[in-house]
Amino acid sequence: MKLTNTEKQFSILFFIIVLFELITGSTDTLQAAHYIAKPAIVVSLLFLFIKTSDGISKSIKRMTLLALGFSVLGDILLMFVDQSPHFFTMGLVAFLLAHIMYILVFLKHRNKQKPVVGFVVLILTYASGLFYVLKDGLGHMLIPVIVYMIVILSMATSAFIRKGTVNRNSYHMVFIGAIFFMISDSLLALNKFYQPIPLSNISIMLTYALAQFLIILGILKLKKH
Repeated sequence: MKLTNTEKQFSILFFIIVLFELITGSTDTLQAAHYIAKPAIVVSLLFLFIKTSDGISKSIKRMTLLALGFSVLGDILLMFVDQSPHFFTMGLVAFLLAHIMYILVFLKHRNKQKPVVGFVVLILTYASGLFYVLKDGLGHMLIPVIVYMIVILSMATSAFIRKGTVNRNSYHMVFIGAIFFMISDSLLALNKFYQPIPLSNISIMLTYALAQFLIILGILKLKKH
């Protein structure tokens, strides 16, 4: 994974922000700071992308900014789930829209000759196992969760089929980022609908932060192609 000097400097700042989020999210006396720290993770990526995305097509730039914007909205909404379950549903919709924007970005460089059946079977097997574990606890969220799972599986698949049409750095960063997104959302679902996961706030946020970080840097690598 080759990074520019700007990206290396940003990486240090980014993981300081992530660490700050993890500390504030785990400390009751720092909850006020957590309302700033959590959205700051994606907001920082938003600023990096705006600053360094010259050379990327306007359509990809616009859709990526929308994906980041919906992600920030989702982060904010999910901070208030304790006040009303409606915030979880709205957060789900925000991230659904973010994933759709990423799908549209990734499909810009789809490789129509890339075999996809094996990968689809693999992630469908994973998703089926996850759904089997979750189904009894979903209740009225059954349909929204199924829709969300279909969209995130589509996002991972659209990242997979970029191989051969973009440079290796862009492909590997985006694809690994998409897998981390799947892992993060799986942990979130298990923690909410199955049973509490020890240190769930840390595992969910670390995988989420890595997902967004790798996807954005991978998209930025398109200008190197």
